[in-house]
Amino acid sequence: MTSHTGTAADAGTWRLGDLTVNRLGFGAMRLTGSAAFDLGAPSDRERSITVLRRAVELGVDHIDTAAFYFSALRSANELINRALAPYPDDLVIATKVWPGRDPSGRWWWATPEQLRGQVEENLRQLGRDHLDVVNLRIPKRRATGSIAGHFGALAALRQAGLIRHLGISNATPEHLAEAQAIAPVVCVQNPYGVGAPAGDQEFLRDCGERGVAFVPFFAIAGAGREAGAGATHDDRVLAVARAHGATPAQVLLAWTLHQGPHVLAIPGTGDPAHLADNVAAGALRLSAEEVARLSATG
Repeated sequence: MTSHTGTAADAGTWRLGDLTVNRLGFGAMRLTGSAAFDLGAPSDRERSITVLRRAVELGVDHIDTAAFYFSALRSANELINRALAPYPDDLVIATKVWPGRDPSGRWWWATPEQLRGQVEENLRQLGRDHLDVVNLRIPKRRATGSIAGHFGALAALRQAGLIRHLGISNATPEHLAEAQAIAPVVCVQNPYGVGAPAGDQEFLRDCGERGVAFVPFFAIAGAGREAGAGATHDDRVLAVARAHGATPAQVLLAWTLHQGPHVLAIPGTGDPAHLADNVAAGALRLSAEEVARLSATG
């Protein structure tokens, strides 16, 4: 495939509540520096702004961000505000709360009562009077615990008009059931990619049956997580990439989108060329045999 053609619309659309988005979106984490959450290496401000504006030009209408995405001198939310405000009517900005970082970069976790402050921080930085989607980012220590207190607090903020739609992140099927009993859930945002265990694949399918979007993060980075993808890739990924004249990252994104019509991708980059490649992946169609080969574990 030609690496720098196509728009985000090539991947098709899905609805987050009453908001329709292209399934190929953009993650803002890498806009702030070469390494996520690195207070020592700020990104090039103008290049980050260029990437955001170019993403919208390429049809991206779903941007994932957080107030805790910041490095020395750079804040993802403030870059989004600077680059894109006044915002296009069809642009959906999703953020996440529960974790936070103080000015020194140290992490902290909000109580239910502190979530309003985190929501207002996102509103202030983005220059919005409401947030389109807020994901409750669940800490690993709550993997088997209740999220009712925190999700209920977000549901109240939704009722108050500060939030339009709610999602959950780092979630389990039990979390989803608990949250849906409190308020509508439009998306589940979890780590997912080639090699994901069977339980994660089952949860992805269950979300589709419930009409809930599944939004994988680290679809390209995989085990590299915040550090990004490594230089080596699975031989199967490389073989499919060669067959299509595509990059391994494009194949990983295409495979992700092939997992179901409710699956959204939010690859992030601070590089305009990588952005174009990522968006072009929305037009890459893999055969059923290629999807199955990449899905096989072991």
